[in-house]
Amino acid sequence: MDAAGAGVAWLACWLLAHPRNPWQVLDWPNERSLHDRPVPRTGGLAIACGLLVAAFGLSWDATRAGLVVAAAVLAVALLSWYDDRKGLSPRLRLAVHIAAALTVAVAAIRLPVAWLPGIAIPLDTPLMVLVTTLFLVWWINLYNFMDGMDGFAGGMAVFGFGALAALGYRAHDLAYAGTALAVASAALGFTVANFPPARLFMGDMGATTLGFAAGIMILAGPARGDFPLWAGLVVFSPFLVDATVTLLKRAIRGERLTAAHRGHYYQRLVRAGLSHRRTVLGEYGLMAICGLSAYAGAWASVPVQWAIIAALAVLYGALAALVRWREGHGQISGKDAR
Repeated sequence: MDAAGAGVAWLACWLLAHPRNPWQVLDWPNERSLHDRPVPRTGGLAIACGLLVAAFGLSWDATRAGLVVAAAVLAVALLSWYDDRKGLSPRLRLAVHIAAALTVAVAAIRLPVAWLPGIAIPLDTPLMVLVTTLFLVWWINLYNFMDGMDGFAGGMAVFGFGALAALGYRAHDLAYAGTALAVASAALGFTVANFPPARLFMGDMGATTLGFAAGIMILAGPARGDFPLWAGLVVFSPFLVDATVTLLKRAIRGERLTAAHRGHYYQRLVRAGLSHRRTVLGEYGLMAICGLSAYAGAWASVPVQWAIIAALAVLYGALAALVRWREGHGQISGKDAR
């Protein structure tokens, strides 16, 4: 069934990328882009169909919870689809994101008590709802921030949701594992069409709904007792670390956070002369390391879990230093390096 889902997603992407498709919307290069030619950005339609079906798998204790999640994901998907075609104000988009996240936080999923190995942070209900809402809103937008390179966001979904499926399967939670695997399969079908040089982009529709699904699944796993929260965060840390660090650095410099930019680490690597394909393959390697680290440490002792987290922190520090070294020794270029 999952293989069929991947095939359907790929077929939908092929149809959406066809020049005569009436729903085609082109993504024109701008100051933030790494591509230098217009590319259709309607791939999110194929991804959203798989996500909508997968959302019902989250109804582990009641149909109501699954319906709430499905409705919230659908609202974000439809808003982003319209935004891809017509354009919407950032305030309206954020308002819908907050409403969707708040709905899920109130009616479906809450933050677990244990956040880090051996550390429990109990929160009263209002504060828990607030933190959960902010967490989900950040993931909706985080994924959109990071969707800026061929094959990158789709690959993150394949590796990330694939790792969550493995964690759920190891915990004998077949419903959770099946849901995550379904999302990973749909993303795989899209990534085939999106791998450099991309024939199709996922657009805001694909990025925001994938980000929303990632945030929900990261919280749902610990809520179901499948794995600790830190493991889910580690699985998606290639996006989480890059987006969060870049945003904080821009805020410290006093830059306008809504302005287009090319300051993410993956963008800096391409601008320093590394090809799209090599950059995204390197990111795939990092995603695999993070997924394996989460799987190895999720059920280990507290000291081992902290050792894994520390090792990954050192790895990210080394990668940041590598990017700076590459910028100093590579050839900076605003054009796409293939």
